[in-house]
Amino acid sequence: MPIRTKPHEIVERALALSTADGCVVIADEESSANLRWAGNALTTNGVTRGRTLTVIATVNGKEGTASGVVSRSAVTAEELEPLVRAAEAAARGAGPAEDAQPLVTGTPASPDFTDGPAETSSAVFGDFAPALGEAFARARAGGRELYGFAHHTMVSTYVGTSTGLRLRHDQPTGTLELNAKSPDRSRSAWAGRSTRDFKDVDPTALDAELAVRLGWAERKIELPAGRYETLLPPTAVADLLIYQMWSAAARDAVEGRTVFSKPGGGTRLGERLSGLPLTLRSDPNAPGLESAPFVIAHSSGDDASVFDNGLPVPPTEWISGGELARLTTTRHSAALTGQPTAPGFGNLILDGGGEKSLEEMVAATERGLLLTCLWYIREVDPATLLLTGLTRDGVYLVENGQVVGEVNNFRFNESPVDLLSRAVEAGRTEKTLPREWSDWFTRAAMPALRIPDFNMSSVSQGV
Repeated sequence: MPIRTKPHEIVERALALSTADGCVVIADEESSANLRWAGNALTTNGVTRGRTLTVIATVNGKEGTASGVVSRSAVTAEELEPLVRAAEAAARGAGPAEDAQPLVTGTPASPDFTDGPAETSSAVFGDFAPALGEAFARARAGGRELYGFAHHTMVSTYVGTSTGLRLRHDQPTGTLELNAKSPDRSRSAWAGRSTRDFKDVDPTALDAELAVRLGWAERKIELPAGRYETLLPPTAVADLLIYQMWSAAARDAVEGRTVFSKPGGGTRLGERLSGLPLTLRSDPNAPGLESAPFVIAHSSGDDASVFDNGLPVPPTEWISGGELARLTTTRHSAALTGQPTAPGFGNLILDGGGEKSLEEMVAATERGLLLTCLWYIREVDPATLLLTGLTRDGVYLVENGQVVGEVNNFRFNESPVDLLSRAVEAGRTEKTLPREWSDWFTRAAMPALRIPDFNMSSVSQGV
């Protein structure tokens, strides 16, 4: 179908073509712009556009309601009816869907549903690109080389259903990753930022931050594996807690399969997870972290159901004042577990009541490690949510409130749930880019955490 055809028209036509008992159509219109650089010079840039159409057909039977889901990109006018028929055929060939629920009704239509999609372009870098050029000049003069990329996407999602829903959400997502290296490549430092529009990102300030870290790395200190007082920066905290939330489905907990299962049966809801007054929450209207205020589900899983498309997503506290308050549920799993419906989340915010910056927390450290970020995070034991992974791009030794040098990298073994119970200080909450999960999840705000005995299980040769 020509790109000039408005997405809402495609949604309406697909719904009109449907002969199923129920139908959900999701049109995703995406545009992206990017810049890449290496050795203090731009290397590539580009803009792309694309469209994906998802049709969800539901068919009622004597044993229950079945669903069929088919997604395709770049659908032409001739391919639209075959796509709808393929979803219907998939539904008729499937058994009853376990998560079947009546399609959502009653949500007011988005006033801009019939408007064309929002788009990004290279103009999003209008202020950022000149500032990046200035950062290149400063880095060159300071004997540093900058590498990295900036990426911005805009996705306009249109959801229409046979029950009358007509919803639309525009989601801008921007990421910046910047590496500074010494000319001999023996030292490396990383910084990342999440942004909606690149107006709040200053590459010259990031270069200055990385220059300090490269200076710290001029002194190398070898340390053995062991447990160390450790300052986890917001990016590392985000990576760990995102994984924790991905493991927080209520049904899995009730069935005894996760860290949130209570020994002997039930869940750990109401249990205190931290002595600090930590509140972990999601809010689709959080300033600078705005996300879809209704469910957009292209497929069903532990924390999502295609039958819930269009269901409002309210602000939710997952951990409240240190206590486990809510686990993720669809309408189906909520009914199974006897818990309130709590749809999956589009952002994640940890508030700990702290006011100190990471620099102030360093200044208050007698002896400990300061991390830059984590990567290659993998699950070892779902029952305890034990994770393993590596440190990267700078682990620094702090003594008497001063960074005295860079130490070797480590492999760690830790559970984020256990870390929350052992954390003794939370800093100031700030927007951050989760480095490990930035391809899947970018909207996070976290404080730095002080862990008195972070488990560096072995020395790593990672960089």
